[in-house]
Amino acid sequence: MDILGWILIVALFIVGMVGTVYPILPSVVAIYGAFFVYGFFFSFNAFGFWFWAIQTAIFLAIFIGDYVISAFGVKKFGGSRASIIGSTIGLIIGPFVLPFLGLILGPFLGAMVGELLVGSSLKKAFKVGIGSLVGFFSSAIVKIILQVVMIVLFFIWVF
Repeated sequence: MDILGWILIVALFIVGMVGTVYPILPSVVAIYGAFFVYGFFFSFNAFGFWFWAIQTAIFLAIFIGDYVISAFGVKKFGGSRASIIGSTIGLIIGPFVLPFLGLILGPFLGAMVGELLVGSSLKKAFKVGIGSLVGFFSSAIVKIILQVVMIVLFFIWVF
């Protein structure tokens, strides 16, 4: 059973890290879930108040920051609320339509379409589309760093 527990924990960590750039995967939720898998298979004794407080703070920061950073990228390049919504929709739908390329084209085209729908010029919509990519990649970098911190803290606490 120990081996199965560790396989599940490592699998959740991998899913979490892949989910930082492939948004249909649960990313930080998978990593957080790995802590519960450890607790159920082994023991929750290794985790105390500070472990859960720190991990939950990082978890919430990733959840909130993911949207805020992406939206900031769109806003910084002059985007409207419609382009933020379009970028988010494109980020979710894009990878289903074109598996890897959709990850880049989805938010870009979604932001452009959103901006065009509110009457902006093609030039401005293109600029906002670029902003959505800047926001997406910035958000992904922050998520990767914070999720690595979560995993490292887990191993520090456990060992």
